[in-house]
Amino acid sequence: MTTFDKRQEGFEKKFALDEEQKFKAEARRNKLLGLWAAEQLGKNGDEAAAYAKDVVAADFEEAGDKDVLRKVSTDLAGKDVTEQQVRAKMDQLMAEAIAQVKAGI
Repeated sequence: MTTFDKRQEGFEKKFALDEEQKFKAEARRNKLLGLWAAEQLGKNGDEAAAYAKDVVAADFEEAGDKDVLRKVSTDLAGKDVTEQQVRAKMDQLMAEAIAQVKAGI
C-alpha cells in the first residue's frame, strides 16, 4: 500500500467518523428539543419521553431540519412560541449535543 493509499484510507475513515458523530449529534439535539417542547406543552415523565421520540422520528420524513422544526413549531403554536424561538433553541441544543457526543455522554 502506497503512502497515497494510506492517506486516502485515513481521510475516508475520518469522514465516516465525522458523519457518524454528526448523525448522533442531530439525533441527540432532536431528543433534547423534544424534551424541551414537551416541557412547554406540560408533559413530563413517560409522556415527555414519548414526545421526544416522536420528534426524533420526525427527522426521518425529509432531509434537513425542516421536518423537525415544522413538527415542534406546529405543536407549540398555541403556546406563544414562534418558529424563530424554536430555531434558536435548536441551534443552542445542537451546540450542547455536539459537546455531549464528543464527551461520550
